[in-house]
Amino acid sequence: MRDATHVHDLRFRLMVIDLLRLAKKRYTYRKLSQLVQLQITVLSRYVKGHVLPSSERAKKIWEVLNPLVGLESELRKIVKFDEQGYFDNTPIIGDPTILEMAAQDAIARFAGKRITKVLTAAVDGIPLATMIAHAISVDLVIAKTSREVGVTEFIEETYSPLNSGVLVTFYVPKGSIRKADDVLIVDDVIRTGETQRVLMNIVEKCKAEIAGIYALIAIGDDFIHKMNPPQNCSIETVLRVRPKAS
Repeated sequence: MRDATHVHDLRFRLMVIDLLRLAKKRYTYRKLSQLVQLQITVLSRYVKGHVLPSSERAKKIWEVLNPLVGLESELRKIVKFDEQGYFDNTPIIGDPTILEMAAQDAIARFAGKRITKVLTAAVDGIPLATMIAHAISVDLVIAKTSREVGVTEFIEETYSPLNSGVLVTFYVPKGSIRKADDVLIVDDVIRTGETQRVLMNIVEKCKAEIAGIYALIAIGDDFIHKMNPPQNCSIETVLRVRPKAS
């Protein structure tokens, strides 16, 4: 128990460093010093990774900065819809600091849940899913829209995206998800819920359990009906936004 507590404390202190680095993109060292009441030289050492704050100091920094530059706050600033109702997710999936914060957020939200695999769909969900799988030390499974050379057997699922008039098939190597697995489904954005439904179907075909669904951003609320998740399936999203009216 002591070891588990120590690991949890260390992860939190590292998460505070990520938060400081995120804050540094918005504020000068002078302003940060005023906000958290610490010397500039001390903050610089934290941001550069030369030293970790103590547990008590980390909590104080978190309490001040999280409302200002926490994960939800950062995502809210990034999500800007264009005329067609879409937004550019590149600043999200390409920012290691945001992805690391998201991984720690996922750990906190699914604390106590048994997770043995992380499953995502190619391609935009891969950076986030990779970070989460690494953080909880489990294997990552990627559902792709093409068969990989060298893999002889696949579990596959086909669907027709809304208003597309085409069929899309996702493939995962057979045996990559087993009956004893508890699978966390991860994506950067949930729009219609169709992709997540496909991934759930794949998990069910493998006779495994769905541990939950995690996404950074969800568009509206209609996706829940399309997904039709099991009653015990926890759906965790950091930010929910309303789609731009057409």
